[in-house]
Amino acid sequence: MTTGQPGTGNARPTPDDPGARPAGTTTGPATEATSGDGPEPTSTTTSATTAVLKDEPTSGGTAMGDAAKDDEAYDTTDAAKGDPAQHDAATDAATGDSAADDAAAKDAAPKGAAATAKDATAKDAAPGSDATKDGDQAKAEGGDRWDKWASTPEPVPSRLTRGARAVGRSLIHEWTLASLGALALAVLMTWPTLRYPRYTLPQDYWDPSLQSWQMAWSGHILLSDPARLWQSNTFFPELWSFAFSDTLLGYAPAGMLGSGPEDAVLRYNIMFVLAHALATLGAYALARQLGSGRIGGAVAGVAYAYAPWLLAQAGHLHVLSNGGIPLALAMLARGHGWSLRYGYRPERRHDGWVYAGWLVAAWQLSLGFGIGLPFAYFLAGAVLVAAVLFLVRRLRTGQALPFGRRLLVADVLGGVFFAGVGLLLAYPYFKVTELHPYAERTIGDISIFSPPASGFVTAPAESRIWGDLHEGARAALPWHPEMTLLPGFVLYALAAGGLFFSVWRLRHRLLLLAGVLVTMVLAMGTRFFDGTFTYLPLFEHAPGWNAMRTPGRLMLWTTLLLALLAAGAVTALTDRVRELAAQRIPSWPGPWLRLATLLPLLLVTVEGLNTTPHPVVPTQPAALRSAQGPLLVLPSNQSLDQHVMLWSTSGFPDVVNGGSGFTPRQLDDVRRVSQSFPDQTSVDYLRTLGVRTVVLLRGQVPGTPWEITIDAPVESLGITRQDVGDAVVYRL
Repeated sequence: MTTGQPGTGNARPTPDDPGARPAGTTTGPATEATSGDGPEPTSTTTSATTAVLKDEPTSGGTAMGDAAKDDEAYDTTDAAKGDPAQHDAATDAATGDSAADDAAAKDAAPKGAAATAKDATAKDAAPGSDATKDGDQAKAEGGDRWDKWASTPEPVPSRLTRGARAVGRSLIHEWTLASLGALALAVLMTWPTLRYPRYTLPQDYWDPSLQSWQMAWSGHILLSDPARLWQSNTFFPELWSFAFSDTLLGYAPAGMLGSGPEDAVLRYNIMFVLAHALATLGAYALARQLGSGRIGGAVAGVAYAYAPWLLAQAGHLHVLSNGGIPLALAMLARGHGWSLRYGYRPERRHDGWVYAGWLVAAWQLSLGFGIGLPFAYFLAGAVLVAAVLFLVRRLRTGQALPFGRRLLVADVLGGVFFAGVGLLLAYPYFKVTELHPYAERTIGDISIFSPPASGFVTAPAESRIWGDLHEGARAALPWHPEMTLLPGFVLYALAAGGLFFSVWRLRHRLLLLAGVLVTMVLAMGTRFFDGTFTYLPLFEHAPGWNAMRTPGRLMLWTTLLLALLAAGAVTALTDRVRELAAQRIPSWPGPWLRLATLLPLLLVTVEGLNTTPHPVVPTQPAALRSAQGPLLVLPSNQSLDQHVMLWSTSGFPDVVNGGSGFTPRQLDDVRRVSQSFPDQTSVDYLRTLGVRTVVLLRGQVPGTPWEITIDAPVESLGITRQDVGDAVVYRL
């Protein structure tokens, strides 16, 4: 770089430039002063500047060894060409230590040069000189006049800014996007569930009315009288009546919000949508934890939550509430640092995820034993297999605990908690079986609901794609609502491809295939060689298994395993596409290939579209808004009583009516005796039970014995009669 007066050119010197400064010249303040007042020294190079040019370390810092740092040093020097002071500051910035520059320059300069520099410095600093005036002006301005050339310090963000950045990062996190995507998809795929959420119910208004009451009752009684949880206000005067069917007890916190039938229906519809979202998110989390890519995980989540066979279960919230199964498995796998694709990674262990997994598993069990019981047996089997493998390995190699003591403690405590919750929830069901032994299922009951092999390729009527096409196949099934078990033809194809092309190891693929076949056989109940070596041993020897009347719901496990096989295939496909795109320069047709990887997700989603009806829920009769219990609503049967249960959420009076998986004999007797109501025999019988009010619904009377007696005089029976809206209220 050449020296000279301010305003000289800024072009970077090159070795061919005749005006370039020799490599040994000085670039410090002493050189600039000497150039005007004495002979220019020829070997006054500072050690720091030499280090920059030679790319070596200096006493003030490390060497800038890469090209980017060299360029930065040159650019900084060039920027200062026009001003000696600027040039000095730039050199200091490039070398990293201005003090080292000054000291080195002083030692390297000849005495004459040093004296000349000293005189020049003294001359510049004389009173009244321009330099003194500039210095005074700089001091007056409150700082060094060279401060403006220093780099701007990084501003310290405020607490509000840091919080906003943290929120922004969380909003674009994978799991935030996955949760929001699952929720948005659930709203769309279950539409029009949330169109009129206070007045309609999905599929029908029989079982959904019962389950709306279940959530309302659990929330109400846990707030008012928790000790009476299992002694519900329905099936009066039966004991343990809340355990007559699956309870959805895990949704009790939602039941604490709102009151009355409309709020109960609204609550049901919200939980119906959220159940689909949780199922999607849970299967996605499990696939991702096992090693699939994002698109593969999305395929697994959608295929699991929106399998066509589940459309026939739209009226059974306890079956649709299955998202806790894959979510708990994902948490447990993550806590143990284990995945299918990468095996065991000790550095990823975390006992907090293990505790969370067992808590979610216990919550899933509280939603009902219909799907919770097979889940409990699966967890028990997984723990047993892991323990056996560990003991075998310990005997062979003397290996210590594979997951460490903390995880062992977490598993023991979590497993004990899960088992304790299961036993507490099972106790009321054992009491019901003791009081009502006829409520137990028989193998004949299981045979009625056992689907044939053709059910695995038959879709329910609610499937938008296959519903009409499979009408003839459904007609051949004895009980098609529980026998149309198609998980999706797209899912079948993807899973089949996953057996040959997948990111999972071969042995894992074979294990998944074995699981698919075993669960299919179990889902057939007694249809597979009469279940002699498959379903019957479980029915006869596994505690609680005989309470399950519909083997076809085990298709849930088949669907999950097929979804994991499909996730492995889709992940392998996306990985291959990424490799192909990277090999092309430019990476064409990378974007189109990547877009094609979304095709499996699109096809799985389309196959899950539905035409589920959303009928309007019958309006609560005005007479039941303030009726005093214990009361009986007539007519009484399995279907109408489920409406009565929903209507009883206004104050929860004790009612004789009730609908569940079985009918108590006492309720059968009430229905038989009350056929002649109002007469002396029926009135005396109801008084014996403790019934004080009878509500007869006029809209349900046509075609029943009450069509004749509804307006008969009752004075001789010692009861009163009053018309309230479209009902007649009798007070006993």
